[in-house]
Order: sequence, then structure tokens, then C-alpha cells
Amino acid sequence: MKYGCIGEHLKHSFSKEIHGLIADYDYVIRELRPEEVDGFMREADFLAINVTIPYKETVIPYLSYIDEGARLIGAVNTIVNRDGKLYGYNTDFFGMSALARRAGIDFKDKKVLILGTGGTSKTAYAVAKAHGAKEVVKASRNPANGTVSYTDVYNMHTNAEIIINTTPLGMYPNIMGKPIELSKFKKLCGVLDAVYNPLNTPLILEAKRLGIPADGGLYMLVAQGVRASEIFLDTTYSPLLLDEVYARIEKDKKNIVLIGMPASGKTTVGKILAQKLGREIIDTDDLIVDTTGKCIPDIFRDSGEAEFRRIECDAVAFASAKSAVIISTGGGVILNSENTENLSKNGRIYFIDRPLGMLIPTGDRPTASTREAIEKRFAERYDIYKASADVCIDGSGSADEVADAILNDFLQA
Repeated sequence: MKYGCIGEHLKHSFSKEIHGLIADYDYVIRELRPEEVDGFMREADFLAINVTIPYKETVIPYLSYIDEGARLIGAVNTIVNRDGKLYGYNTDFFGMSALARRAGIDFKDKKVLILGTGGTSKTAYAVAKAHGAKEVVKASRNPANGTVSYTDVYNMHTNAEIIINTTPLGMYPNIMGKPIELSKFKKLCGVLDAVYNPLNTPLILEAKRLGIPADGGLYMLVAQGVRASEIFLDTTYSPLLLDEVYARIEKDKKNIVLIGMPASGKTTVGKILAQKLGREIIDTDDLIVDTTGKCIPDIFRDSGEAEFRRIECDAVAFASAKSAVIISTGGGVILNSENTENLSKNGRIYFIDRPLGMLIPTGDRPTASTREAIEKRFAERYDIYKASADVCIDGSGSADEVADAILNDFLQA
């Protein structure tokens, strides 16, 4: 291993792909159990590595040198081996500062609330202080050493103006988690979340719904990776590289989500997109059939629509946690706002707007099996489809034409 990343749980790390876009070296992801860290660090059989949760502080005693930024933060995420001596740096400061700039968040004279107490929390504290925050409060589930409880946050600190989440709540695979309720904070003007998978955590989605500037951790991850690579190779990259790598990795990870009326062509269009992009397609209706062992009309008949919608919600949550896939949904998926939120976490949502006259009722669609039923569903759902979608696509053309229109938008977005 010459270059790479060590951490405890790295199966879903994006770092290898990011470094592959930054420079030409083989970057290895290496999971280590806590008892393996000592041997790995003593052997030091690497040229340069990144360090992630939970070892950003663990590695410090093995270092011959720690740069001033890492020393102030008390955490190291980048180590370079120079003639057998290990030099430690922290590029998370650069990454979080870049994330805040991208989100348009200014710390000057603001009260900042940091959620969590790990290595990334220390980085957030240093960034807030360096950029002129008036007051910084740290919250923890187990308050100690100057941190406050979440009960204290709600009782005494709802005047916070910027919130930074450094906890793993909302991170894949548990994408439903949210560390705090933003509606309690009436002066809030900025939210950052260090979690990068999913692309939009429940916290970030809530902030956006409230009209608050917010951004998730992918940009921070890419920014710290670019800076780490500069340290690895003792070089300086063009300032444009960060945005170029971010745009590429975000596109590569984002799902294409198809919503629309029964018989609007979602499944056919989805298959075309999957073939063109070389991606997996997940049809939530098929997922329901595979999970239950029943066809959808039988579920409606035996258990009723309410039970079907509950099963559908589980299927959507499962599909939404994936990245870089095509998701084709059932016609009624938008009736539950939780489904739309989940689909938004990693996806760009397209409404295939096929004219009513072109929608053909069939017996395998329980809520749209007759002309009367399909007209009623169209009237009930049309505005919800439009409100749920990032983009409305004219569905009156052929499946290939619809797929091309979606692909053109996705590649240019």
C-alpha cells in the first residue's frame, strides 16, 4: 500500500474514486480493527495515507511531526512518510472552510452550534473560530468537558445562527436519522452536515425546505482530498480542480428517479437509461413483489391499499439509500411525502408528464384499471407530481425520446 485511507468502516467510502480523479496513483481503502492500528502505524509501510473515523486522534502518538493546524485541532487526517518519519496534517479544516464558502455561510459574529464531539467536531470548532464566530457551543448525547446536552440546546441555545452536524446521524445505511429539529431555531441562517452519503441528509433537506442555506459533506470530502493529494505529492493543483472533481463525483453518485402516472412509461424509460449509463435499475413495484412474494393486485385485494403503501414506503427507503442507480417508482409513490424526501436524498427526480389521453388503463394497476379510474388519479395527483419533481419531462414522445431528454438534463445539471 503506497497511498490510501485507513478507518474502521470504509465499505461505502468515496475516497478511492475521488483520488482517482485527482491524480494518477493507486489509492487503497484499508479497514482496520482498533487492535490492528498499532501494528499498522509501527510498520508504516506506506508513502502517504488519509485517516478517518475513528482513528484521527489514535494515530497522533506515532507521528514525528504534526503541523500547526492539526495540532490546534487535535486530530490528524493526512500522514506522509518521509524517510521513515511520519508527518501529520489536517486537511479537514480546508475542506470545511471550502464547504462553508460554497454554501454561502459566513461565521463572522455568529453563534455556532456544533453537534458531536469527535475529530470532525474539533475541525468545525476551529473553522468557526478562525472565521470570526462570536460564540461556539458543542452538543453531545453525553455532555462533558464543556459540551452541553441536547436538552440544554433546546432550553438555552435555540438562538444559534449556524448549525454544523459532525455526528453520523443520517449517514448510510441509516439515512433516516436526524440529530436535531431545525424548526426550533428561529435565527438560523446556515446549516452544514459533514455526512456525505447520502448526498442530502434529512437535516440538509429540512434546512432547504425552510429556505436556509445548507450543504452536505461531499464538497468537504472532495476539498480535503484535493488538499491531501497536494501534500502527498508535494504539489499544487489548479483552483479549478476541486469543482471539476466535485461535479464529476456528485454526478456519478446521484440517482435518477422517475415518477409519474401509471402507464406513463417509467419502467421502459428507466431500462433505456440504465442501459445507456451502465447503471442498475430498481423498480420499486418489482421490489415489493420480490419482497412479499405477491403481485400488487393481490396485495391490494388481501391487505388493502394502506398496507400496500406501508410496504411501498419500505421499498422506497431501501432504493433511496442506494447511489448511482435508476429508480422507477409506482404511480402513487408521491402520495407519501416521506417517499419524496427519501428519493431526494440521493436523487434527481423526474416527472414523466404523459398526457392523459395517452395513458392506457390495464388490469394490473389496481388504482388505474379503468378509464374513469385513471382520469380520477390524474386529477388527484398531477399537481403533486409537479411539486415533487426537480424536473418535468414531456412524456408525449417515444420512450427513447423521453430517455434522451432526461439524460440531457442529468448530464448538464
